[in-house]
Amino acid sequence: MNPSANAMPYPSLAEVERLARQAGEVVMAIYATDFAVQGKADASPVTLADQQAEAVILAGLHALTPDVSIVAEEAMAAGQAPQLAPGGRFWLVDPLDGTREFVARNGEFTVNIALIEQGRPVLGVVLAPAVGGTGGCLYAGIVGQGAWLEDASGRRPIACRQAPPEGLTVLASRSHGDAAALEAFLPRYLAGRPVAHFGTAGSSLKLCLLAAGQADLYPRLGRTMEWDIAAGHAVLAAAGGSVCRADDGHPLVYGKPGFENPHFVAAGLWSRPAFGAAGP
Repeated sequence: MNPSANAMPYPSLAEVERLARQAGEVVMAIYATDFAVQGKADASPVTLADQQAEAVILAGLHALTPDVSIVAEEAMAAGQAPQLAPGGRFWLVDPLDGTREFVARNGEFTVNIALIEQGRPVLGVVLAPAVGGTGGCLYAGIVGQGAWLEDASGRRPIACRQAPPEGLTVLASRSHGDAAALEAFLPRYLAGRPVAHFGTAGSSLKLCLLAAGQADLYPRLGRTMEWDIAAGHAVLAAAGGSVCRADDGHPLVYGKPGFENPHFVAAGLWSRPAFGAAGP
């Protein structure tokens, strides 16, 4: 999915990574304080870190791509919804995915920036600033060009793995319990394929773990918004994986009315041989 000769080139991945790191510094500075937690209209938590990190990202993206619209979580919560051209480019920003993880101080929260083109994520950066030591873990990817992980060990390419013959590693959300739905869904979806391990992780890290070849499947059978997963989806797609609707197996698309996702399944290189009526 590289830009064609007539298409607008992608923005600099390095510049988007820089913005994510700047936002991460803001997040970590507030993480070190006795911060307050407020509730939004949908009862989800929000902190000063969400708001200040988003301000940093929005200013940077406006400077980098002044003609590209931005859909950002906190701006949307404040009623600031941009008008999007059908099939056009826009940014999706979640300045602090995993606010519950942030509040719980378990480190599994992320800064997320994704570029959407024709309904598909084509560029994404996910920074986990509290994971992996100084500087955190940064996942980045451009579909058609590759995906990378940068941490204390340096920068290296990542890719989805072939599913191990002994069974899949399946991930679930740490803070959003859907265990009963997952237990009912998996046998139908896997059609006899064994599961060797179950794991949990917070925020968009689950998509990045698939991209890095550390897991194989992440079914999400609860409510998510597009900004929650777009950057992780871009990294996963750049690493060879996919995110599809759980009800019909069609690729997940972005720019939907209300920006709410259906139930979905994110996967590495394993895919269900023949999709059937495997809805949650």
